[in-house]
Amino acid sequence: MPWVKWLSSWILALPIFLASMQAGASVADWALFKERFVQPDGRVVDTGNASVSHTEGQGITMLLAERNEDRATFDAVWLWTRSHLQVRDDKLLAWRWTVSEGVADKNNATDGDLFVAWALLRAHRRWSQPEHLAAAREIMQAIRLNAVRVTSRGMVLLPGVEGFAKPDGTVINLSYWVFPALQAFAQADSSLEWKALQESGLQLLSEGRFGRWGLPADWTMLADKLTPAPEPRFGYDAVRIPLYVLWAQLETQISLKPFQDYWDYFKGAQFLPPWTNLLDNSVDSYNASLGIRSIARVTLAYPKLSALVLPPLDVSQDYYSAVLLLLTKTALAERSL
Repeated sequence: MPWVKWLSSWILALPIFLASMQAGASVADWALFKERFVQPDGRVVDTGNASVSHTEGQGITMLLAERNEDRATFDAVWLWTRSHLQVRDDKLLAWRWTVSEGVADKNNATDGDLFVAWALLRAHRRWSQPEHLAAAREIMQAIRLNAVRVTSRGMVLLPGVEGFAKPDGTVINLSYWVFPALQAFAQADSSLEWKALQESGLQLLSEGRFGRWGLPADWTMLADKLTPAPEPRFGYDAVRIPLYVLWAQLETQISLKPFQDYWDYFKGAQFLPPWTNLLDNSVDSYNASLGIRSIARVTLAYPKLSALVLPPLDVSQDYYSAVLLLLTKTALAERSL
């Protein structure tokens, strides 16, 4: 009977639906995010950074729009991104734009490029638009040709095409290894670089452990050995690393232990520091944002993530905190699928 089939399907889908409702960003979250950070023309405003726009913000917002099935916002953000930032000859994106200058830095930011290409792949899967797939492939090819280097530790991502390959080594940022994006690229493109980058990223994370808690640095010099550079901090960049590892389901208890040890150290304290100095183990005196706290909560809760409920987005959060919160909710929801 039709109603029996419907009921059976609904019962089978219920655990996934409940997990998604517990972990995923709500309709209210997305509406507030758009109201606060997305302009009608598709420009995403970083309210914590002099209201600039950058490829990270554009790409992440495209991904969140796809996740929320909001094609109008996706199209507006992609049109603004393509029109204002895809101005380089190699199809990568100029990473920074300001109202006063327009493109303020024509160098790319590879994590921003990854997010834009990944969002385009997801949009193609959801809405079956060939132009989304074509644009994603253009950016993916440009990353492979211009932002990937072979080193003694295997293939690595340059944070930007210019300025990071030094005479004495290569400066890398391990938070630029957006592992779920690299997995999606490997499925969409048979090029060997995407799998090699996943492997090198995990290896570098196991090797690049510094300070009391054995944490990765925001920025690392890769030479004969790995050293934190230029500032020896685990902070606003590297905080994203456990999120991407968990999102891609590449975690092990060993790989998450440094992050768990660090954040667990402050359990019961009045604040959670947003960064620690990896040379002297000092910590920031300010309290971490809701977004950073959300990543810490998820990491500490692992492997018991199914019952975790994160707080809603609120108007006190700036762009970066809001992004981290919504990405964390999206990662949890997609782990449950």
